[in-house]
Amino acid sequence: MVELPSPEDPEAALAAVVALRRLANQLERSAVDQALRQGWTWAHIGQALGISAQAAHKKLAQKAAQEKGDT
Repeated sequence: MVELPSPEDPEAALAAVVALRRLANQLERSAVDQALRQGWTWAHIGQALGISAQAAHKKLAQKAAQEKGDT
């Protein structure tokens, strides 16, 4: 189990928040890329993320296309 920094040490706690956000974004992008390769729709991706299809597309479509090489 990972030991979390104490909120009483704001520098360490905030650094952990930044690291977790980066990790979550990387995981989200990888999962979305894989879902698209498997033929998922933006509606299905949005549902899995708890957001609308439109929100998922707006947030992630450009990144997915850039990583695929379709600028």
